[in-house]
Amino acid sequence: MLQGKKIILGVCGGIAAYKAADLCRLLVKEGAQVQVLMTRAAKEFITPLTFSTLSGRPALSEMFGAEGVNPLLHIEVASGADLLLIAPATANIIAKLAWGLADDLLSTTALAVTCPALIAPAMNVHMYNNPVVQENLAILKRRGWEVIEPEEGELACGVQGKGRLASLEKIIAAARKALSPQDLAGKTFLVTAGGTREPLDPVRFISNRSSGKMGHALARAAWERGARVLLVSAATGIEPPWGVEYYPVETAADMAERVLSLFSQVDVVIKAAAVADFRPAEVAGEKIKKSEYRSLILTLEPTVDILAELGKVKRHQILVGFAAETTEALHQGALKMAAKNVDLMVINDVTLEGAGFGSDTNIVTLLYPDGRREELPRLPKLEVAHRILNAVKSLPRFKEQGDIPTKKE
Repeated sequence: MLQGKKIILGVCGGIAAYKAADLCRLLVKEGAQVQVLMTRAAKEFITPLTFSTLSGRPALSEMFGAEGVNPLLHIEVASGADLLLIAPATANIIAKLAWGLADDLLSTTALAVTCPALIAPAMNVHMYNNPVVQENLAILKRRGWEVIEPEEGELACGVQGKGRLASLEKIIAAARKALSPQDLAGKTFLVTAGGTREPLDPVRFISNRSSGKMGHALARAAWERGARVLLVSAATGIEPPWGVEYYPVETAADMAERVLSLFSQVDVVIKAAAVADFRPAEVAGEKIKKSEYRSLILTLEPTVDILAELGKVKRHQILVGFAAETTEALHQGALKMAAKNVDLMVINDVTLEGAGFGSDTNIVTLLYPDGRREELPRLPKLEVAHRILNAVKSLPRFKEQGDIPTKKE
């Protein structure tokens, strides 16, 4: 969502200004064109050269006096901007913006932009909690500013409390969301991810090669497009996307219990997890010793088929299934779709290069209820996630949902 976007990054005079350098780097890494505007106080903490090097364009701070500077520089910068992001934001700039003061390049530009605006405060806990600061932030919120709340922890002054600049992950996520269409707002999505683990004993387990990347990409994409997202994830080794409601699970039984308990709350379920089909019939209470066995035979029993169970009880909900196959992928996916009462099946042959477990890309075919097939080329998993969400939106059942309220427990 940030590729090619013109982002104004405002940097104010606080100790957290050094973190803005890494923020600038991350925005550029995601393809954004970043123009840094610094207050005079910000230059006491970090040099313009740092931001010029990271962004590839001069960091600006002065409106007048410099030879060759456009006297309408604030209009020039504001024109065509896709996003204004001020991080860190001090109490001073918050007060200026709340009351329409414009006495430097950043504050005048902020009055001239017509794009979405985000502000990430960072200051001492007592300053942040001061009623005048809170009133000014409330004013900005009413005017459409998105305030990225600071975090609690040890501050530069040594005091514990709320005032630390929000994590860069949180700020980047807020920027992506601000630039995403909010076409899923009002909907609740439940996404499953990862590979379940079925224990043999307290040490060992049976699992699969799922990395959870596809499920996490779907959760991130749905949240960025405005949905409330419940992510039920087995072990993945990756951090859940910021903004989602995260429910870690271990076994297929754990996942089934959690998913079924949340089902009444949701509009769409996307079952991207690789759930074990079988589990050991007996679990040893102690570690199985190699020295005690010349060979070991395990008896397995089937686990609950979560998608099939959801297909039996669904009402207005839309079910999206995944079929990871190694032979006759389309045929097997079609059989699963019919048997499990699924509204959209995502089929992929995991033997294809770029489509296997752990890959950052995927190659899938979307199978619709009317028999239509949409074959997608190899794409980054986040792009695949957005294509899947677009397909969900196109389903008649999605349109029929309208504004059906879901139960929130």
